[in-house]
Amino acid sequence: MKDTRKIAYEENKLDKKLCRLAGQAIIDYNMIEDGDKVMVCVSGGKDSYAMLDILIKLRERAPINFDLVAVNLDQKQPGFPEEILPNYLKKLGIPFHIEEQNTYGIVKRVIPEGKTTCGLCSRLRRGILYRVAGELGATKIALGHHRDDILETLLMNMFHGGKIKGMPPKLKSDDGKHIVIRPLSYVPEKYLEKYSEQMEFPIIPCNLCGSQENLQRNAMKALLRDWEKKFPGRVESLFSSLQNIVPSHLMDLEEFDFKNLTDSSGPNDLDEQISWQPIQLNL
Repeated sequence: MKDTRKIAYEENKLDKKLCRLAGQAIIDYNMIEDGDKVMVCVSGGKDSYAMLDILIKLRERAPINFDLVAVNLDQKQPGFPEEILPNYLKKLGIPFHIEEQNTYGIVKRVIPEGKTTCGLCSRLRRGILYRVAGELGATKIALGHHRDDILETLLMNMFHGGKIKGMPPKLKSDDGKHIVIRPLSYVPEKYLEKYSEQMEFPIIPCNLCGSQENLQRNAMKALLRDWEKKFPGRVESLFSSLQNIVPSHLMDLEEFDFKNLTDSSGPNDLDEQISWQPIQLNL
């Protein structure tokens, strides 16, 4: 028989860890400010459920005041259990809005059979959520992307797009009207998987539309998990590199003025200064 006290302790420990990581990301990137109305996008997956739960807890402890409104986009996929999210959100007792748009029909009409639908589906969702945010008066739009999502995006852009480009924790929309935040940016996916099991979230699968899985992203996910297993610390180091950019040691002509760099202009940066200093040995 399992020790219920031990289980409760482990659950509370994970809860605190998630709140600490999310809270630190919010502070580091100034994601939420006093008076904000945060539109929390809830898809029915483990990540968005956890994000909503964490934000509710952080709001109770935060030294600032902000409001939350949960929003779900019902895309009219066949077999979508439309009663699950409203029932769950009612029990939480927070304001929510269910936006019904038949994006499923649009995707099926435009994308040839057998081709992945994720790209178009994502763009359609984004446009609708921006509009809903404006209608609800939301000042921030919270998405449930976590640390692993950010790293997978980085690797996909490097391997398939020829860019060193990730997924920012805070982003202004192209029209400048919306601020998108990702409070789970510091949270590893494995924590969210465990938390979802503990909380018994009513998960709604994302395969109801019958689309193919995003094979490239799944390959990046498998690569990261293999690294984490074989080389402990490598994934954390990779993530840390996103916060420690040295433009003078890359090759982007727009980010660093290589053309006007001469021997009289001095070292590029602190790293260069350190690397060329004579080594003193105390023998």
